Amino acid sequence: MKVKDVMHKGVDWVGPDTPVTEIARLMRGHDIGCIPIGENDRLIGMVTDRDIVCNGLASKGFDATRAMARDVMTSGIHCCREDDDLAKAVHHMETLKVRRLPVINKSRRMVGMISLGDVGHVAPGDMLSACVKSVSAHH
Repeated sequence: MKVKDVMHKGVDWVGPDTPVTEIARLMRGHDIGCIPIGENDRLIGMVTDRDIVCNGLASKGFDATRAMARDVMTSGIHCCREDDDLAKAVHHMETLKVRRLPVINKSRRMVGMISLGDVGHVAPGDMLSACVKSVSAHH
């Protein structure tokens, strides 16, 4: 099975100067836990719900009314390709200890997102079990 058969298609990204409050509204409105961050037509990071709490709200002097994506995002981004085998993407998630990966095409354009939940719907039990143990481990 290929990543493109499992992923959520049509995922959008926002710029690094997007207010954190807007990102939180997008997450709530779309019932998602992360928003990719892009600049100059390239992905540069990710904001997760956890980033907003740990890198934002829990930080001394954090002002949610003024904070931007760049203030809380995790820089750098790891992706998988839409034509990768699902097992390869799952292994990548395990190694990185992440619950979500942006999916890119051959032109390096983001075309979707694959999440642990997506994997849970289709992966064999042993693959899913190993992935959940890895990404849920303390790091």
